[in-house]
Amino acid sequence: MIVIGLTGWGDHDSLYPDREAAKQKLKSYAAWFETVEVDSSFYAVQSLQNMGNWTNNTPESFRFIVKAYQGMTGHTRGKIPFDDEQAMYDAFHASLAPMLEAGKLQTVLFQYPPWFDCTRENVDKLRETKARMEGVTCALEFRHQSWFGPEMADRTLAFMRREGWVHTVCDEPQAGMGSIPIVEDATDDQLTLVRFHGRNTAGWQASSQPNWREVRYLYRYTEQELEEWMNRLRRLEQKSQQVCVVFNNNSGGDAADNAKQLMGMLGQLPPRGTFEIIRPDEPEQLELF
Repeated sequence: MIVIGLTGWGDHDSLYPDREAAKQKLKSYAAWFETVEVDSSFYAVQSLQNMGNWTNNTPESFRFIVKAYQGMTGHTRGKIPFDDEQAMYDAFHASLAPMLEAGKLQTVLFQYPPWFDCTRENVDKLRETKARMEGVTCALEFRHQSWFGPEMADRTLAFMRREGWVHTVCDEPQAGMGSIPIVEDATDDQLTLVRFHGRNTAGWQASSQPNWREVRYLYRYTEQELEEWMNRLRRLEQKSQQVCVVFNNNSGGDAADNAKQLMGMLGQLPPRGTFEIIRPDEPEQLELF
């Protein structure tokens, strides 16, 4: 089964054409998609109230991908608002309770930073992290090419299988060591995660710009690019019971349109039953420079 969704539910204006839909965005979002990536959990461990409200305001079949708090993946370089690492993990794990109890937690996504390279120390860190997240399905995403170099790719995937990590297949710009190639494989027979970050190479390398978070994901996939992915997704579907696809190319508002476009190409309908399939004759390619 291939399930398609977006990163977050708040910034996709095309999904909320009227004031009523905008007032209850998550409920409106769930009329289009059956899964969503919770990005706010990366910036702060969310309260039980937030997690409970989100859980209660979605249909029974809806699933959440919760992004791991940035202190747990090393993005804060050791600076955390907790007494120690264990307290941080305990707080994050506790926040998942409403979704776990309702059976709505798809996975927790651990996305590591570009400086998290393939070293023995970092392999040990992954083992420690997985042990701390016992009882929770965890997906792994790298941002350093060393994990998938010619001599390491098979070993990395084998390690993920042994340790119980869900593989995250990424589509992103090929922009040096701070990006990874498309690694079309599964490490878990229940779930594979696929994340579309766009292919804006200039934006991917614009970390020195004040608005780099916006320009990095400024990209609209063409129909030809999505057709290539249709074949990959169907092959991945033979390896995992569910392939969960998340579009993260939303700096220009393209994620929702591309997601609906891919759903239409796959012959899928959203939960609400109908929508207009987006097939632009000449898809606009957004460029920075």
